[in-house]
Amino acid sequence: MIPFACTALARPAFLDRIDHASSTVLVVEDEPFVCELAAEALADEGYRVLTAADAWEAEEILARETVDLLFTDIDLARNTNGLALAQHARCQCPDLPVVYTSGGRAGLPASEQVSESVFVPKPYRPSQLVALTNDLLRRAHPHHA
Repeated sequence: MIPFACTALARPAFLDRIDHASSTVLVVEDEPFVCELAAEALADEGYRVLTAADAWEAEEILARETVDLLFTDIDLARNTNGLALAQHARCQCPDLPVVYTSGGRAGLPASEQVSESVFVPKPYRPSQLVALTNDLLRRAHPHHA
């Protein structure tokens, strides 16, 4: 007789992922490698990702696209900044989740950021960004979870 073991079939990890295809994240980062790393991590998670190198480019995207989360560096190219960008974005979409990042700051005073935003200091792990994005969008759109 051949021994037979019954084991529960493991559920493939990709089946546990939330369907993020309907969520768009705008990554605003002027360092090309950092931008690519963040965008790739989010795209691998299933998000539609748009990128911009400065606030002016990001504002053009926000004017023509529906964005579900804004992830922005604070100090950007062409003397633009993510603080003003987030304020402008929130005028257009008051409930837009915002995540700030910076390599030059350890934190961000509440008086400088839009309400209910999050600050992530650089360097961050792409997996941290993905987990935070998942959490914020799950809270913002509980019916998608």
